[in-house]
Amino acid sequence: MACRQVVETPCKVNLHLGIHRGRDGRGYHRVDSVMVPVSLCDTIVVEDAPALEVCHEPALEVEPERTTVWRAATMLAVELGESPNVRVSVTARIPEKAGLGGSSADAGAVLRALAQRWDVDVHDERVVGVARRVGADVAFFLDPHPGLYLGAGDVLEQTFPEFALPVALVMPAVDGVSTKEAYDEFDRAGEAPAGYEAACAALASGDVAAMAASLYNNLAPAACSLCEDVAAVSSWIARQQGVLGSMVTGSGACSFALCERMDVAERIARDAREARGWRAWAATCGGALG
Repeated sequence: MACRQVVETPCKVNLHLGIHRGRDGRGYHRVDSVMVPVSLCDTIVVEDAPALEVCHEPALEVEPERTTVWRAATMLAVELGESPNVRVSVTARIPEKAGLGGSSADAGAVLRALAQRWDVDVHDERVVGVARRVGADVAFFLDPHPGLYLGAGDVLEQTFPEFALPVALVMPAVDGVSTKEAYDEFDRAGEAPAGYEAACAALASGDVAAMAASLYNNLAPAACSLCEDVAAVSSWIARQQGVLGSMVTGSGACSFALCERMDVAERIARDAREARGWRAWAATCGGALG
């Protein structure tokens, strides 16, 4: 195995997110999640080292030992009987507290790299089991393609063909939404989820109009109630010309818009930054990201 591995890991948006009331023994809600990768990426470099090292750029406020990357590396090493003698460098572009899966993307990328380094298939049940223990979205990032995930949003049920669709990502300039606070608010006032069948049928057929029409997230009201700026972004992006459909992703604070063309996504992102002072990106979603 080469001594230096470079992995580009995309973020994700939820085309459908249905949270069920009640929690399992791990403290997780039952979740129906239709996720697709988005071409806003972090870069992870894994190199030989005397012992495990983890560094992030920009630096995180938490110690390296408390990051998902550290947990993923140490847990997989124990599971496979390996020594995690690597230095992991993360160059982060995916914003945190956005609902885009940033820390989960990094953990999944590290598991991918280490599985390859240690000659284990990324779909091996031991690798998938570690991903599920690290975090609910991590399993998606082991092999990020459009898919339906059930359980706690961590059990792959169905995959779908890749596609390439312009998307605008917009979130407030203030700190994002805490996932824990969003779920706590959902427990207080959330509604039972709608079915995910329409989103799956749209992805299976490649029907872009149906994809846009089926966007759904019953965690979005919690995010909007916790942060007025999330609600403002969500309302604003839905009104922009050329938007096929829009929704808050995950627990927020980011909203995304499926767009008619890339120049529409670029205009929305530019206007969000320049006229509103928000954070925004134009990207491609659907897995065909090259």
